[in-house]
Amino acid sequence: MKISDVKKNAFAMPLTNPSYPPGPYRFVNREFLVITYRTDPAALARVLPEPLTFDEPLVKYEFIRMPDSTGFGDYTESGQVIPCKLNGVAGGYVHSMFLNDDAPIAGGREIWGFPKKLADPSLSVVKDTLVGTLDYSGQRIATATMGYKHRGLDLDKVRESLLAPNFMLKIIPHVDCTPRICELVRYYLEDLTVKGAWEGPGALALFPHALADVAALPVLEIKSAVHILTDLTLGLGEVVYDYMAD
Repeated sequence: MKISDVKKNAFAMPLTNPSYPPGPYRFVNREFLVITYRTDPAALARVLPEPLTFDEPLVKYEFIRMPDSTGFGDYTESGQVIPCKLNGVAGGYVHSMFLNDDAPIAGGREIWGFPKKLADPSLSVVKDTLVGTLDYSGQRIATATMGYKHRGLDLDKVRESLLAPNFMLKIIPHVDCTPRICELVRYYLEDLTVKGAWEGPGALALFPHALADVAALPVLEIKSAVHILTDLTLGLGEVVYDYMAD
């Protein structure tokens, strides 16, 4: 293979058989369970990177069921998003993500910088309850429950909230293990249709784990529980702060 062929065909690893195809990445019937809770502000300050800031010590714990996604297939995801601001504009910082499919783990980390790790999340309806669970290395680290479709929500307001910017810290090491890329990346959801949205009573339990520290942002008070069904496209990112520039 010639140098010109490498440059022409290089998209993702492995070179001759990439783990995922080029985008756009469309999701059909993407389903969210989101428990918003109040946490320890000191713990939150330790993990939210500057130049992001927060007004209230809140965390959104998410379970996301994705049965039909372009190139990534059928999988489930779980993790924490921190409501934050950049230059006064409200958004969400993706702090942790755990999922059960290699293609979106590789693509999410390499393209956007999503903090994805391999685990075993699930989201399902059990009788009258929407149940989300997350296991890591065979140990339960998160359980969320919500009353199933108790009260409908205004779909336009839900859609507006989902269109806020999202941020993550993209880190790619050099071959000597020093940082090669360290950037704050912003992305948006696009072509978004909210097909249903509900609220109800919710509960969330987090358990300590050495390698999956979701409990490091402890649950002090549940603020809300929502269940959302959507179709959407995951927009590509843009760099809004380069930590290596200085």
